[in-house]
Order: sequence, then C-alpha cells, then structure tokens
Amino acid sequence: MKKKYDVRTMVLFAMFVAIIGILSVTPLGMIPIGVINATTIHIPVIVGAIILGPKFGAALGGVFGLISFLKATMAPNVSSFAFSPLVPVPGLGRGSLWALVIAFVPRILVGIVAYYVYALIKKISKNEMVSMGVGAFMGSVTNTVLVMGLIGLVFGDAYSQAAGKAFSLILRSTVLVNGIPEALVATVISVAVCKAVKAYMKKKGPADA
Repeated sequence: MKKKYDVRTMVLFAMFVAIIGILSVTPLGMIPIGVINATTIHIPVIVGAIILGPKFGAALGGVFGLISFLKATMAPNVSSFAFSPLVPVPGLGRGSLWALVIAFVPRILVGIVAYYVYALIKKISKNEMVSMGVGAFMGSVTNTVLVMGLIGLVFGDAYSQAAGKAFSLILRSTVLVNGIPEALVATVISVAVCKAVKAYMKKKGPADA
C-alpha cells in the first residue's frame, strides 16, 4: 500500500515539474511587463505543495528558481542581474551571488508557506476550500514580496538605474499591477485544481495508484 502511494506521489510530482517546464517555455509562464515579469509558474508550486506537502512544495519551488536562473542567464534582459550571478550588475561590472538567493529562496518558500498556511487555516476553520484559497494567496504573495523585497535590499540602486525610475515606484506598480492580480489568479486556479486532484485521489484510493 505504502509503495503504491509513493509511486503515485512521485508521478504527481513529476507532472507538476513538467507543468512548470511547459509554462517556462510558453508566453503564459512569465509575461514581460516592462522590467518585470508577471508569472504563473508559481501556481503548480502552490498546488503541488498543498497536495503533496511542504517538502515537495519546496522542491517544486527549487525547480521554479532554477528556471528563473537559467532564463536570466541564457536570455537576459535589463533586470536579469537580479536572478543570475553570471549577468553583470549595472555600475558594478560583475555579477553578484545574491542573485542566487533572490532566484531560489523566495520560490522555495512559496511552496512551504502555501502548505503551512493551508494546514493552519484548515485546522482553524475546518473548511477545505477556504484553507486552499488562503494558502494559495499567501504562497503567491510570498513570491512577490520576497523577490521585490530582496531586490530592493540588495540591488535597489542598480534596479532603479536599469529601469530608469525610482525603486519605490517600481515596487508600488509591481505590487498593484502584478502582485495582487497574480495572487487572485493563483488563488482561483489553485483551489480549482487542488479540489479536482484531491477528489480524484480520494476516489481512486491509495491501492489504485
């Protein structure tokens, strides 16, 4: 029984990795808006975390981070220095290892935060859909807040130079134009997908994996 369930878990994990990979090579994964990208890649990270648990959520977040690093390295834009140490920072002439922190840590925490908020709200409210919605929303917010917060902390001046505007304006527009809509979209999609996958898993049962 345990072995069969583990096989299904790994199949689901591989499916979420594949979805992240597909989104990364299509316009739906990272939509350029000026010097920033509106992303949907965090959605399978959130769903995977809620369905499979925090360890798998963190691993999926790591895949998301790896993709951010690779895209910033192989197809750099004006802000890629914030996600790849191989891209020179404006005014510095070389890359910074802090870029790896920004590329990976917020994305790994997306899965962890989404799961534990989901588990906490479920324990308090006993409502599965509300729990999934709040977990998904907070997972998405984690990505926006930590990425932009770390960029401001480490690369604020360089980012402003690359964008040609004050970082405070970039931060405000990112939160209002990207962050909140991303979180709402992630919430709706994540709840729908999580509900469908959980219903399927419950119907099939561990022995049918």
